[in-house]
Parts: sequence; C-alpha cells; structure tokens
Amino acid sequence: MLAFMKKFNQNSLFKAILLSFIIFFMSNCSVPNFMKPSKVDTRNTPVNAQERARENVNTGKGISLGGVIKGSRSTNYEFSTSNPLWRASLELIDFMPLATVDYSGGIIITDWYNDGIDVEESIKITLRFLSTEIRSDSVKIIIHKKKCRVSENCKIDEIDSKIKFELQKSILAKASQFEANKNK
Repeated sequence: MLAFMKKFNQNSLFKAILLSFIIFFMSNCSVPNFMKPSKVDTRNTPVNAQERARENVNTGKGISLGGVIKGSRSTNYEFSTSNPLWRASLELIDFMPLATVDYSGGIIITDWYNDGIDVEESIKITLRFLSTEIRSDSVKIIIHKKKCRVSENCKIDEIDSKIKFELQKSILAKASQFEANKNK
C-alpha cells in the first residue's frame, strides 16, 4: 500500500508541475498584432455598401471590372473573356453540362454526356489550359468514354479518338477568330 501511495504522489506531483508549466506559458502568450481586430472609426467609414466598395477600389483594396474593360491594368486580375482559348472552348462545348469550370486553375470538365443515339455510351471531356497562347500545345484534351450495360456495370476508359483532335482543331480555329476580331 505504501508503494502505491508513493507512485500516486509522484504521478500527482508530475501532473501538478506539468499543469503549472502550461498555465505559466499560456499566461505569458499574447496574440500577435495581425490577429487582433483593428479599431475602426465608424465616422470615417461610409454606411452605404456601394460607397464602401468604391472607396476600397480607389485605395487599392478591391478590383473593378470597369478598369479591366477600359484597358486599365492596375491589378493582376483579368476577366476570363480576354482569353480567346477559354472563350472558344466554352463556346464549342456549350451544349454539354459542365461539372467543373475553374478559370484561375485553367480547367474545364464536363459532366457525362450522352447524345441519345447509344444510351449505353457517354463521354466526358477535360480541357486543361497550359498557356494563353493560341498553339496546339496550349490545351490538353482528355476524353473519357463510359460504356454501361446495366447502370451498375460501367467501364470507363480514356480514349484517343478523332473527337479529341477535331475538338482541338476547332478550339484553335475559334480562338484565332476571336483574336483576329479583337485586333480589328
């Protein structure tokens, strides 16, 4: 019993010392200045949301689409319509349902599409934009084909078909048209 009491006291002593250290170190910690909320004088802040937005744009804290449309390049943001490859791709696959569209990531993924002729077969197209230049290696196209005999029994394969090359050719031609019209 005496050995148990010694072990219990040592364990309790260890826990007490550990707790003391934790409390000591936590009481000496302070929140960094960048995490503290800054005080705002509401007398100098516009109440109207549009006025606040305009003030943020004027002070460089926000962006305006007007600046991008007028040609001002004061920020790094550009609207996606300025990229002819992106516009051409969206225009050519506009009949397909889109699963993922991420301009900043440079990717468009369609959902499974079936033209209604062969109900057991669907395709899915992935477009990856590697560059904004209108070149054949600027867009990587991946086409997957899904063949289902029964809804639970599907086989999905990546295919290299004529569709892939025709789509790439069409995107480049359409993007070239957009670029030519922009320069006129």
